[in-house]
Amino acid sequence: MKHMKKLASLLLALVMVFAMGVSVFAAQEGTLTGGSITINDAVPGQIYNAYQILYLESYNADSNAYAYKANSAWDTWLRTQTTYVSFDAQGYVTWVDKYLNCSESHDHTSSCYASYSEAEQAARVADFAKLAQAEAAKMTADVTATAPAAAEGATHSTVKFENLKLGYYLVDTTLGTLCSLDTTNPNVTMEEKNEVPTNVKTVEEDSTGNYGEKNDADIGQTVNFKSTITAQAGAENYVFHDTMSAGLTYTGVTGITLNGTAVDASNYTVTAPAADGDTFDVTFTQAFCDTLNANDQIVISYTATLNENAVIAGEGNPNTSKVSYGDSSNTKYTPDSQTKTYTWDLDVLKYANGDESKVLENAKFVLLNKNKTKVATVVSGKLTGWVDVPAEVDGTIQWPENAVLTTDGNGKIEIDGLDADTYYLREVEAPAGYNKLATDVEVTITGKTEKKNEETGETELVYETVIAKVNNQSGAELPSTGGIGTTIFYILGGLLVAGAVVLLVTKRRMNAEG
Repeated sequence: MKHMKKLASLLLALVMVFAMGVSVFAAQEGTLTGGSITINDAVPGQIYNAYQILYLESYNADSNAYAYKANSAWDTWLRTQTTYVSFDAQGYVTWVDKYLNCSESHDHTSSCYASYSEAEQAARVADFAKLAQAEAAKMTADVTATAPAAAEGATHSTVKFENLKLGYYLVDTTLGTLCSLDTTNPNVTMEEKNEVPTNVKTVEEDSTGNYGEKNDADIGQTVNFKSTITAQAGAENYVFHDTMSAGLTYTGVTGITLNGTAVDASNYTVTAPAADGDTFDVTFTQAFCDTLNANDQIVISYTATLNENAVIAGEGNPNTSKVSYGDSSNTKYTPDSQTKTYTWDLDVLKYANGDESKVLENAKFVLLNKNKTKVATVVSGKLTGWVDVPAEVDGTIQWPENAVLTTDGNGKIEIDGLDADTYYLREVEAPAGYNKLATDVEVTITGKTEKKNEETGETELVYETVIAKVNNQSGAELPSTGGIGTTIFYILGGLLVAGAVVLLVTKRRMNAEG
């Protein structure tokens, strides 16, 4: 029995306590009562459960002597855990030491066993705790309490159990495994070492490669997401939940890492769509959760496509994630973490001779990317994709289907679903009677910009549709050589004929007189 005390400072999951406070009384056994335990740094809202595995029949703290027997609810299970505990003929329970291979009988003589190192003992206790916790999931806790709200300015609170029978207790919480605690006297203070996991979702801005809370994208573009889960020791039932808005189409999980190292797919299951209504869930195995330490970083990478249902400007296209964790009978969730993917629109206004009221129909344009290597395809006013600019053949370009955009009766073209970027409008055919533009028109979409609210005086981010106003000049009608020119010839001809007649008559007279 003296070996039992060696565990006191090592217990991370199983704890020997002389008392546990109670909000619900259950099947505790034994006759010794009166102890208490205070849990400092308890996480508000989390439920703390305690299970009496052994009861204390008698003890002498001065001589470090303790006599334990199994709680009847745990007796059968404990007798199978021969690696960790042993029973004598009278039912007293002791912790198993490190046996040497001196005989098959393991008769406890000094030549046949030795003590585990502190590190070995800690690992054994943690393993035993996991097994006990799995068994406890089949039972009702002997005592349970919910951590109250934290005091103003604090993040944690205190839970205190009082007036319970003394014994060896398994303590767990909805956060996962139990907290370590000191068991050297009947009034025990334990420190909560578990913490709530966190989840932070980010999205990649393709123009920079940086991840943040928002990005801009074209309709049809692949969007890259990352969610970082900061895990905690004692992780239990970790499930990642992701919900995408109608404008995003989930395309898959591309990888999961733990502290930068790839996690084998056998450690998790991806379900899409998920039965709970999520776009997809990632469920981690408990075996994987058991390997997690405080502040381990799990990064889930996944992709989606911005689709034709995307909201243009406005509130963007949100993607929301969270993590569920803890006891399956009282599942908890991290706060929602959300990113927004924005897409924008472009209007083209074609007008004549510097007068915007004189709009021009049937002007034909193509929209090029900033490098002029790709041309947009548009159907029903929405971007459908980008294709290579065709090569010029015999001085002309045969543009792809849906690439040529024609102004309507209002002189307009509308294009929805563009990334924040620089583009070029190229006029490929001018309306009849107008000169085709000699150069491309540069257009820049910046997304939301700061603007002062005249009513509140505050600066806010707003978006106004970019309107590319394009002027076409017509040439004046050139002078013609119509009726007036012919008349001049007739008059001149008549004058010449008349002059010739006068000259002829004059010459004859002169000859007659001579």
